[in-house]
Amino acid sequence: MFETNRKRSTQKVVNVASVPQRSPFRYPGGKTWLIPVVRKWLKQSSDNSKTLIEPFAGGGIVSVTAAFEKLAGSIVMVELDPEVAAVWEVIINGDHDWLADKIYSFDLTSENANKILEKKSKSIQEQAFSTILKNRIFHGGIITKGSGLIKNGENGKGIKSRWYPKTLHDRIKGIGYVKEKMRFITGDAFEELKKFKNQKDAYSFIDPPYKAAGKRLYTHFDINHDALFALASQLKGKFMLTYDDTEEIRTLALKHNLDFRTIPMKTTHHIQKNELIISDNFDWWN
Repeated sequence: MFETNRKRSTQKVVNVASVPQRSPFRYPGGKTWLIPVVRKWLKQSSDNSKTLIEPFAGGGIVSVTAAFEKLAGSIVMVELDPEVAAVWEVIINGDHDWLADKIYSFDLTSENANKILEKKSKSIQEQAFSTILKNRIFHGGIITKGSGLIKNGENGKGIKSRWYPKTLHDRIKGIGYVKEKMRFITGDAFEELKKFKNQKDAYSFIDPPYKAAGKRLYTHFDINHDALFALASQLKGKFMLTYDDTEEIRTLALKHNLDFRTIPMKTTHHIQKNELIISDNFDWWN
């Protein structure tokens, strides 16, 4: 057992602008800021044939970065939310060119956006486009029920404030060049993670909905965190769990005899806070 007050961060706050922006999502709780640390974690083994699994894929920045930077031989992304999953289904398993071109050619007005969003029955491609649209024109990128359109936005640009069709087009096209090593599964994180439980060359990056903010940010926020810690402790391969730094999460780590470190980050409102990194080992940390 270890002391909770002994594990201090030796990391600095990451300048997100220094990290390549690869994901098409502006994702609440996204981990772009953590990429320098994730690189170290993935490089603890020089064998780049390893399998990376991201069971709570969300914006997918870890999987996409690993594909671009050849940090894993195969990559498995899992997402349960049907709206988010539709995007990755189209990009990874389907016709990414269609989505990229649809975004680039779309004439964004409130009227045109509402036509897309209000359509009841959507194909998987239409759902993917609708999700990207919501993610870009809703407050904070939050696509759950209760969120709504940006009104004023940056410099009074309204719903066009975060709509960068050329950038989104290029990001999706870029993923198309590396997706041959990627696989996407619409499914339950627990069930898919269990399939890798005995795989020693598997690296599991586990970024679940956080206890405090999950209800506000995500549709599928209500998970069994105790069961997730128990499952992580059974993994034969490498794993990294990320969480908000709360007494409850520290207690769960202690309960399952899992080591952790604190790491500083800045929120979208430029408030500095600590998060927790929980891992099977920290030989790679410094």
